[in-house]
Order: sequence, then C-alpha cells, then structure tokens
Amino acid sequence: MSAQQAAAKPDSLLSDSVNEGLPKWLRFSGEVRARVEGFTGGGFKPNTEDTYLLTRLRLNMKVQPTSWLKFVLQGQDAHALWKNVVPVTSTYQDTMDLRLGYVEIGDAEKKTFALRAGRQELIFGEERLIGVADWTNTTRTFDALRGTLRLPVIRLDAFAASVVKIHDGQFNEVTPGTYLYGLYGSTEKLVPKTTVEPFFLWRRTSNLVQETSGRGVMNFGTVGVRLVGKLPMNLDYGTEMARQAGSLGTDTIGAWAGHWVLGYTATAAKWKPRFSAEYNYASGDSNSTDGHRGTFDQLYPSGHDKYGMADQVGWKNIENLRAGVDLKPGKKWLIKGRYDAWWLANTRDALYDAGSNVVARVANGSAGRFVGQEIDTSAMYDLTKQLKAGAGYGHIFTGTFLNHATPGEAYNFPYAMLNYKF
Repeated sequence: MSAQQAAAKPDSLLSDSVNEGLPKWLRFSGEVRARVEGFTGGGFKPNTEDTYLLTRLRLNMKVQPTSWLKFVLQGQDAHALWKNVVPVTSTYQDTMDLRLGYVEIGDAEKKTFALRAGRQELIFGEERLIGVADWTNTTRTFDALRGTLRLPVIRLDAFAASVVKIHDGQFNEVTPGTYLYGLYGSTEKLVPKTTVEPFFLWRRTSNLVQETSGRGVMNFGTVGVRLVGKLPMNLDYGTEMARQAGSLGTDTIGAWAGHWVLGYTATAAKWKPRFSAEYNYASGDSNSTDGHRGTFDQLYPSGHDKYGMADQVGWKNIENLRAGVDLKPGKKWLIKGRYDAWWLANTRDALYDAGSNVVARVANGSAGRFVGQEIDTSAMYDLTKQLKAGAGYGHIFTGTFLNHATPGEAYNFPYAMLNYKF
C-alpha cells in the first residue's frame, strides 16, 4: 500500500504504508498532540498569567515474533513553547526519551496469564489512584514487574513498581527508595450489570520529614473497592472508596476517601443527554505537629477534570459537589458542561491541586472552609478516526477560604488542542 493509498482510506493510518512492506511481527506507529492553553489568576493572584503551546510526539515500535511474546518501545518528545517560566518544569517538557520499553510474555487482554517487565503504564479503574496523567505533556510511567491472571470469574493484577522521574536532557530514571506494590482485581460476576474492583496498594518512600522531628521511612497501605454499573430506567452509578493506614517513622497514618456518582441518560432525546450528580470526599489533617497524619494520599492519579477542569483541586482534604451534562449532537461530537463546588475537609490543612501540590494553607484554620466554585465547558470533535480536535474553558469563582488565604483573584483556564495518530 502506498502512502497515497493509505491516505485515501478514511480508516487507515499513514504508518500502514510502512508496515505493509514489513514482516507481520514488526509494526511502527506514532502520535502527535498539540495544545494551546493558558491561565489568568495563577495562584489566585492578580496580573499572573501565561499562554503557551504544548507539543508531544510519540514514536512506537512493536516486535511480536509469536502470539505469546512481544517487545514494545515508545519514544516521546515533549516541549512547551512560549512559557513565561524558564526553565520549563518536567510536567511540560522532556526532550526525546524512552517512555515505554517492556517485554510481555503471554497476553494481558486475551490469554490466561501474562507477565510484563520494564518501563510501562499502570492504569486501574478511573485512574483516581493510579494512572498515566495523560493530560500532562510528559505523562507518567513506571519501571515495573506486572503479572496478570485471567480466570472465568475474576481478573487479578499484581505488580511491583517505581515511578519514573522526568529529567529533561537526561535519561529518565526512577527515584531510589520510592516503591509501589499492588493487587487489583476485577469481576463482573458478583453483581448483575456491575463491575466490582477490589484493590490493595502499598506505598514505601524513604527519607521523608516526620511531623514530630527528624526523618523516617513512610509505609502505608490503601485498601478499597470500586464499583461501576447500570441500573433500571437508564440510570448508571459509580463509587470508589479507600482507607489508608500505616506510618512515617514515628508518625501514624490514618485517612480515607470516597467517590459517588449517579447518572441518567435520556436515550429518547435528540442529543442523548446524560445528567450526573457526584460527591467526592478526601480526609485532611487537623494538626501538622501531633504525629498523626490524616491527609488522604491520592498516590499517582490521572487527576485532570476529576474535581474541576482547571485542576486546582485534587482528591486530598476536600469535599466536592459536582453536577454535569454530556451531549452528543452527532456521532463525532461530545460536549460537556460541569459545575463544581468545594469545601476543605479540615480547615487546618491545605488546599491541594490535581498533582498533590499545596495551593494555599492557613494552619490555624481561620480562613474558613468554602473554597469556591468552578464552571467548565468543553467539546471534542472527531475530524477523522486519526484526527481529533477539542477546546474548553474553565472559570473558578473564589470562596471564603481562597479570599482569605490568597489575594482571591478569579482563575481562568482556556485551551484548544489537536491529536493525530499516524
């Protein structure tokens, strides 16, 4: 197949013309993404703004000599142009580096057993605790060993991993002393029309500051369950609850979080709107010096648009009420609208963003609980199966807490993007 023939077929990729002349066990592909985004009111301060272009190129190679053995490589080149802050942080920029590089014995999606070793993605559930953070320009991977067992009743994944730290201009490596272990199950046999996903995760990190004094090793477990399913009358639901316990040196750890959503789809209406109501909670810490840590740790999430599209709020020390509507004007369209309101779970703890960074803190709790509100709208359109376009806008109205803990400037976040697979 020539490049012109590949381009003429609406469902084909440009790489098809290359792969056509290669052995079946060798395949190449790629993807490029460009997104213009910006903000005003950064840090909820006046005269703090930025507009920049994010570009990301991925080149893939798969070698599969047999049905039960494959090797996967992916190189990624990510850049941020026109950023006000220089040098650009690792979230935005990483000159060509190895993003994926693993060998898999078996097949995690088709066969009874699979074993994958090397640099890889870890994605579980809705990625509220473990995900790739694909919205970010450089995203997240792990150096990991992962085993998958698929039985008629349940699928079980077990892994030992260490997150890869981005070093622009150097080879990306894991951070010594930082580890994540996990067991994650999934079954559709326990409850009709429902997927049940129990999990247990263990995180270990060395050389962290204790609340009391000195440094210690953090060890804590996260046990929980996720359920998502269908109900009569075009209703759907989802929930995820997790409890954490452990220690950091002499400090004790005790925290919990929950996510609950109920949706309704008007299937007879023209644009098939889905309406949803959602509540999210994550515990906070009442005293930063008493040797007990109550702030929920959201681990390694894909946090974008989970608690507001502007990503100024994460699943830590928060109460979140959310309402939404999804519209499909046509097969290629998806339009979303969201409303979020937030309160601190504990006024003596901080407000954290989607990446677990501290946005603001008033340690004596005098700034109040009400954080603010956000209104978002976004649209995605499939120009072809290879090319997608999207745009969105989010606006945060500051509440009592932000007005006291920061200058209280409103936050705006617009973006427009293109994604092309080849």
